[in-house]
Amino acid sequence: MATEHVVMPTGSQPQQQNQQQPTPDHLPSSNSSISSTSIEKDTHHDDPQHHKSPTSGIEADALDDLNLPYRTLTSEATMLAYTTETPSGNILREVQSNRTGRTERYELVTFTVNDPENPKNWSKAYKWWCTMVVACTCFTVAFNSAVITANIEGPAEEFGVSEEVSLLAITMFVIGFGIGPMAFAPLSEILGRRIIYGTTLFIAVVFIIPCAVAKNAATLVVCRLIDGIAFSAPMTLVGGTLADLWRAEERGVPMAAFSAAPFIGPAIGPLVGGFISDNAGWRWLYWIQLILSTVIWVVMTFTVPETYAPTILGRRAKKMRADSGEDKFVTEQDLDLRPFSERLRVFLVRPFQLLFLEPIVLFISLYMSVLYGLLYMFFVAYPIVYQEGKGYSASTTGLMFIPIAVGVLLSAACAPLVNKHYLTLVAKHNGKPPAEARLIPMMLSCWFIPIGLFIFAWTSYPELSWVGPALGGAPVGFGFIFLYNSANNYLVDSYQHLAASALAAKTCIRSFWGACVVLFTTQMYHRLGYQWASSLLAFIALACCAIPFVFYFKGEAIRRRSKYAYAGDEEKSEKGPQ
Repeated sequence: MATEHVVMPTGSQPQQQNQQQPTPDHLPSSNSSISSTSIEKDTHHDDPQHHKSPTSGIEADALDDLNLPYRTLTSEATMLAYTTETPSGNILREVQSNRTGRTERYELVTFTVNDPENPKNWSKAYKWWCTMVVACTCFTVAFNSAVITANIEGPAEEFGVSEEVSLLAITMFVIGFGIGPMAFAPLSEILGRRIIYGTTLFIAVVFIIPCAVAKNAATLVVCRLIDGIAFSAPMTLVGGTLADLWRAEERGVPMAAFSAAPFIGPAIGPLVGGFISDNAGWRWLYWIQLILSTVIWVVMTFTVPETYAPTILGRRAKKMRADSGEDKFVTEQDLDLRPFSERLRVFLVRPFQLLFLEPIVLFISLYMSVLYGLLYMFFVAYPIVYQEGKGYSASTTGLMFIPIAVGVLLSAACAPLVNKHYLTLVAKHNGKPPAEARLIPMMLSCWFIPIGLFIFAWTSYPELSWVGPALGGAPVGFGFIFLYNSANNYLVDSYQHLAASALAAKTCIRSFWGACVVLFTTQMYHRLGYQWASSLLAFIALACCAIPFVFYFKGEAIRRRSKYAYAGDEEKSEKGPQ
């Protein structure tokens, strides 16, 4: 059978069609092991501009786009090679050599049709196994962040420090969530997912042990920071893993199952932690983390293989070069890797440029930070209301988090309905709905947060039943997933070509705010009283309800005037490269 080739000359991928080719004088020196480089452009395109399917948000084709190494490769990279199955297993790529000045041909290695090494072609049962493993990993990480809140007083009393110092064990863990992705996101694009999962989970498991046997508060604080950084890697990579495994049309149910895991963990953590601390002491709050995390590390490391297409194809290309003795078998990482300094700028500077220069990124990030802070405030507020106010034990107080978990599960169950509604908007707009269509679920669900907080506030009198504050958690839990998913989808649709950086900015600011709020929650409740402290949070959440409505009506105009936001192919062609 004759070998088939799809010829892809330099710069021919769809997302670069409106850019001008630079002259050969602009060619940089090669950064790859291959002696030839493609022509680079000075561009800000972290992510694809025009590969986005109008029928998808972060749960569909946009997640595929975010999943590709746009931030580590130059704008010349042919991402088609990572997403296309070809009969011959390669795409012909013409590249101009820096050394000889001649056009040379390389064969970009691709998956073949129905390739068994393509994770999307694995059996559905095995894909579900991998999905549940990564979902359980997210649950465990979220559980670990919250379980110690059941007994903050234990370490404070044993080590002779204040409760604020004891609370730093939570604060440093969440700060780690904000720091870690800045390193693990670029590393995963170079090294793949499996090695990042395995090494970071192992480090996290090891540093739980010093926490469990700590002799002073400093050991707890430092080791919790290391754990937070290490545990942030699975939370960073899990969305990409699902995109590796499932095609867009298959991804609805797996994404709904996954989306609940990070929110159920914080609700179950205090529940389990309450019973453990009452019966075994605060150190067992760390031993239970060690047990769960070790199981997850073993299962993840030994049952979930590499799923990242660029890494799989890179290894295949290396083997083909070794077997054939020819250097023509390559991937885009061999040809078009960005210079290290440019990768640093993209990963470390670009998110903050978007955060401070783009109103959409700033206010959506602030809204998500309020919600994230609220989640961690609950870990301190519930013990204040129930243990301090009503005299309940830690185990009984943990039961009060159950309505939050119920609300999260209900919202996850409703997720397919939200997606179905969005598909009707796709049809209504002839396949190209505006980004603001993503805000409709947020506009409806934002009211659940202040409603739940007001219920929690004004039923928290010590003499009243436990039922009121507990039930107030249900609408809050219900609103969380809708708000987070809508916010992520809106950022992706608004900043398609820079979406990964926009999401990184949101993650960073929300993590640092969530880390800070636990340190002053106790003082706030003691100064303002249970009712007005919770009401203050409710009023802040109520004020934030204006954000999705403002962007729904004015978002398109804001994007049109933005230097970075995506406003359609025609708009981008007028602006030129960013």
